[in-house]
Amino acid sequence: MNENILGLVAGGITSVAMLPQLIKVLKEKDVQDLSLLMILFLITGLSLWVWYGFIKDELPIILSNAFAVLVNICLLICYFKFRK
Repeated sequence: MNENILGLVAGGITSVAMLPQLIKVLKEKDVQDLSLLMILFLITGLSLWVWYGFIKDELPIILSNAFAVLVNICLLICYFKFRK
């Protein structure tokens, strides 16, 4: 298997890991059980992976982690919008 395809598949699977949480938050409009610190650490770490991907010119790393950053930024926005 081509290593870029493997990287895209692996990155895609891990990138969508937070989508069920985002969908749940959007449906229920409840963020009480979310950790702000976890979201901030995830965004920071994923952003560093994107930067690393650019340095190494590795498209699978860039794409999968950029998507994960977007999902987590949406979760962060929801956190502030729906918190009580």
